[in-house]
Amino acid sequence: SRFETCWPALMKDSHGVIIIFNPELPSHLKEIEMWYSCFVQQQPLLDSQCLLVAHHKPGSAGDTENLALAYPLNKLKLIHSNLEEDPEDVRMEFIKYFKSIITLINESREREEMSIIS
Repeated sequence: SRFETCWPALMKDSHGVIIIFNPELPSHLKEIEMWYSCFVQQQPLLDSQCLLVAHHKPGSAGDTENLALAYPLNKLKLIHSNLEEDPEDVRMEFIKYFKSIITLINESREREEMSIIS
């Protein structure tokens, strides 16, 4: 893609990655493997620092039960968003995700401080 030259700047010092995709597009299912590889594995970030969001467009059938992602994507936290039906659920999941990232950042900062002291 024409933005690939910007990726290193986008990735620098990032603490988390949220990948939003349309589960009804087979091309998206292939692309998220590439995004995961570039933005999570190569950084490297922990899987817990990545959140997958399958976004269902208004009026789409939205088969949320049968989205079977292949390894390694099936290890990631996956939420389904359908803002017509359940925006509150999605909001709660985002808050949980952000809290987990903040906890990770604080823990690594404490480890760094301890290593400087000792």
